[in-house]
Parts: sequence; C-alpha cells; structure tokens
Amino acid sequence: MPSFNRMPHVRAELSKLNHTRVVAGVPVGDSYLQMVASVNETGKIITAKRSWLTIPTAAAGTRKAGDIPGLFKPKGKNILAVANGDQLTVMFYLKKSVTIPTRPFIRWTVAHKRSVWRRIAVQGVSGIIRGTETADGVLAKLGRTATNDIRMTIRDMADPANAPVTVERKGSNNPLMDTGKLIKSITWTKEGM
Repeated sequence: MPSFNRMPHVRAELSKLNHTRVVAGVPVGDSYLQMVASVNETGKIITAKRSWLTIPTAAAGTRKAGDIPGLFKPKGKNILAVANGDQLTVMFYLKKSVTIPTRPFIRWTVAHKRSVWRRIAVQGVSGIIRGTETADGVLAKLGRTATNDIRMTIRDMADPANAPVTVERKGSNNPLMDTGKLIKSITWTKEGM
C-alpha cells in the first residue's frame, strides 16, 4: 500500500502563508489616489498657494475657473461669478483654506474587520492541513475580502458629512464617493514569497 505523507506539502504551504502578507487599499502607483486616501485617513488643512482656493459650485460642475468665459470676482465678495442678465451665477467660492476632516476608511475597516480576516486565516490553515486549501487560495480569499470590506466602508461612511456646498455640487452626502474612482481603485496584492 503506497504511503501518502502530506507533511512536506503542508509545511511548504504553511511556510508560504507565514511568509506572505496581503496588502489591500489604494494602488501604490497612483499618486493622486494615494493623496486622496492619505488626506481622508488623516484629515488636512489645505491652504491656498496663491491668493485663493476656488471651491466649485454645482453651476461650475467639473470645470476649472480658466474654462469659464466671463468669470469675474465681484468687488467685496469672495466668489467668482458670471453675469446672467441682471443676476450673478456663483461658480466658485473663494477660500484662504479648507479643512478636510478625518475619514479613516482604511483604519476603520482594519479595526472592525480584523477578527473576520483572522477567522479566514485560521480556517485556511485548517484547510491546508486537511488538503482542501492552498496558501495562494487562502491569500486570495483574504485579499478579496479585505478589498470588498474597504469598498463597503467607502460606500457606507457618512460621517463627518460633506460641507453644504459639496453636497450641492455632488448631489449627495456620501463623503468618500464622488466620481467613483477611489472605490473602484481599491485592490489587493501579495508581498513576500
């Protein structure tokens, strides 16, 4: 009768699992999204480099100040507007600085989902020992789960709320959702073996 000693295979899989880590979040290669994530994780006061920050209104949409013909600053007002007959349409509010509050979507997810991820790892080790799982399979399950958990946090985080002008421009009060680029970027990778 042939011998089926699985211990060398089990040891190799457990070693691979032990020497590899799953990293989930915003891709390292996207400096803009890294900045967005960092600002939201820690909060930040953004100060104008020149005279003013231009905060767009719903009327400005995604346009920049230089894209709007006839834009001017009315005397004594901290706005940029266009004339609309005898009325003004406010396109931008002018601010010396804005405060982005802390919205730690990654740290919150880690703090609240760590036990779920630990349970997946423990079940994965049991599966490796039984021969029903591989290290790569366990790591992939952890990566997919962490990615989905971070995305759900981004989708569901509502506090602190957006500023009223931001709600008006975006049409919603989901602080971490605007274009969808951040939530779509969340991914995972393996580091180590």
